[in-house]
Amino acid sequence: MKVLIVNGPNLNLLGKREPEIYGSITMETCLEELKSEFTSHDLEYYQSNIEGEIINRLQADDFDAVVINPGAYTHYSYAIADCLKNISKPKIEVHISNIYKREEFRQKSVTAASTDAVLSGFGMDGYRLAILSLK
Repeated sequence: MKVLIVNGPNLNLLGKREPEIYGSITMETCLEELKSEFTSHDLEYYQSNIEGEIINRLQADDFDAVVINPGAYTHYSYAIADCLKNISKPKIEVHISNIYKREEFRQKSVTAASTDAVLSGFGMDGYRLAILSLK
């Protein structure tokens, strides 16, 4: 199974950005661990700080499932939500922190309704749990 893992804005700073919220593990380390555990999966990682680039990557449709952390776009990108709505493959939304324990604006996800499930608050392990849930 080819799984596309997509991260949105500022998630390129994982490991450095607010470690009290996001932890100190980099996405590169997380990916190494995921690839070691899921040897039967083809895991591809894509990160962009630009909404349209994320949409273009999702529309390439060269994967079997998507694990997406839209970052701040979670809360206001109807464009990414519409894009996800038109993908008929499994889609899991992941949030490293528990968005429901954070600022009020972060407690609303406009993208979640266009995915099959949401994992929030499991730290970097959320990516692993999302892949485990894919059939």
